[in-house]
Amino acid sequence: MATKAASGGAQGLNKSSVAISKGYNFASTWEQNAPLSEQQHVAILALSHAAAERPFPVNLAKDRVSGQENGGLIVSTRDSPTGQSQAIDAVLVNTNQFYKWFTDLESAMKSETEEKYQHYVNTLTERIQTCDEILSQVDETLLTFNELQLQHQAVETKTKTLHDACDRLLVEKQRLVEFADAIGTRLHYFDELENIATNFYSSNLNPGNEKFLPLLKKLDECIAYVESNPQYAESNVYLLKFRQLQSRALGMIRSHVLSVLKRASSQVQAALRSTNGNKLSVSEGVEASVIYVRFKAAASELKHVLEEIESRLSRKEYVQILAECHRLYCEQRLSLIKGIVHQRIAEFAKKEALPSLTRSGCAYLVQVCQLEQQLFGHFFPSSSEDISSLAPLMDPLSTYLYDTLRPKLIHETNIDRLCELINILKVEVLGEQLGRRSESLAGLRPTLERILADVHERLTFRARTHIRDEIANFFPSDEDLDYPAKLERYAETKSEPTVDENMTAFKTWYPPLEKTISCLSKLYRCLEPAVFTGLAQEAVEFCSVSIQKASKLVAKRATAMDAQLFLIKHLLILREQIAPFDIEFSVTYKELDFSHLLVSSVESKILTHLCTAFTS
Repeated sequence: MATKAASGGAQGLNKSSVAISKGYNFASTWEQNAPLSEQQHVAILALSHAAAERPFPVNLAKDRVSGQENGGLIVSTRDSPTGQSQAIDAVLVNTNQFYKWFTDLESAMKSETEEKYQHYVNTLTERIQTCDEILSQVDETLLTFNELQLQHQAVETKTKTLHDACDRLLVEKQRLVEFADAIGTRLHYFDELENIATNFYSSNLNPGNEKFLPLLKKLDECIAYVESNPQYAESNVYLLKFRQLQSRALGMIRSHVLSVLKRASSQVQAALRSTNGNKLSVSEGVEASVIYVRFKAAASELKHVLEEIESRLSRKEYVQILAECHRLYCEQRLSLIKGIVHQRIAEFAKKEALPSLTRSGCAYLVQVCQLEQQLFGHFFPSSSEDISSLAPLMDPLSTYLYDTLRPKLIHETNIDRLCELINILKVEVLGEQLGRRSESLAGLRPTLERILADVHERLTFRARTHIRDEIANFFPSDEDLDYPAKLERYAETKSEPTVDENMTAFKTWYPPLEKTISCLSKLYRCLEPAVFTGLAQEAVEFCSVSIQKASKLVAKRATAMDAQLFLIKHLLILREQIAPFDIEFSVTYKELDFSHLLVSSVESKILTHLCTAFTS
């Protein structure tokens, strides 16, 4: 057993020496391939000395102690000085301990050979584990990064969505703000109702207040807006309320204008009463300051209100209130001057004849109309050109003259005086005075044209009466038919130089001829062409008939030759005298001739039967 152990130990030593030799060869080869520096050799030497003596394993150290105590075999191994052999220092008691020792020894030798490799394997294993851990951590980190990236993408998506939502909300907010502003702008007109109503129902507000006109303008804007947007809810209700406020405002304006005009009228009337002792001077000076200058002072109080009304004539409400103001103005002015005008025209009628009365009365009315037009222009600058505005004032004033002239015209029978009236009205008044100042005197034109029409009518009637009585129904005397003796006397007086030939020639004419020519020459420039043409045709026809009758009477008194010469002479004179009138004296009579239409017997019977049926 000892031999086996020795041989086993020898084999172990041989194997160990072989391993050492191989290790040495490997180390020498490594040393040659990778030589170490001096410092590295010193370090290796220090490590070799530190590891030269190694302690026994714990279990072997215990066995050694127990073997010594039991008196067994102690086997120990020691390294030889050369380091190539080991001494065995052990105490072996039995075979089991030997095998155990041998196994441990073999394991120790094997572990000494493989220790550095095992250590390297362990180190690599640890490095691998460390790398695996690092890889796992890297994987976890990558997973975390992936999760973070997904979360970042989600956050980015949510942020973008939020940003888009914010943009939409901002756009929606802006739209809503604009919509709210638009609604506020539209509601502003409806909200103004309460404010305007409060101001208009205030006792301190009147058209003379500086706040009145801005409120009225704002009210008109509200009414215009509500009228243009009837689709809004309760627009009809608001429009009705706005119109009620407008009616109240316009009523306040009317009352204000009336009060100012009445106050001015009362001041003028008081001034007139104070001058009651000098009535003549007041009646003659209609343009006196007491009537016009004092009343003109009231225009400054109403200027702004009336100008504002005239600037809004595009709306019918203001047209109506302006017409009402015109009417109130005319009423107040008429109450002041109607007595003076009536008195003055009555004085003219008492003192003067019809032509002079017409001339004086028209001149006086022209003067009054001019002054009234100027005064009206101070109150209503934009309406002064409208002739109908002063009609309520000028028509009654001119009617006084018309009422004064009308009875006198009806009783006037003198054609010459009527022609003079026409000349005064047409040439002097309508032609000269109204022609030069047509705009300011336009209010008198209707009345003057009415007077002229009445004079025309009266002149036409008197002309027809004159033609009938003096021409158509003329009854000649013996002197009127004394031909050719009258011509012989004319020839004798013609040689006298002091006698007017024209006047003497007229005396030789048959009286109806002289009256016809005289009447037509007076009517030619006084009547309308159509009226004059009718009268002229009628007069010429009656004159021709009268001359023919006179010719027959001359034939009875003298010879037939004298009668023919009488007829020819007067007809030639008539044709010569009416030629300058440049009118058509011939009359055309039209008749229908059905004699060429032959009716058959059958048709005649049918017509007879129908006539009988209608007459029965």
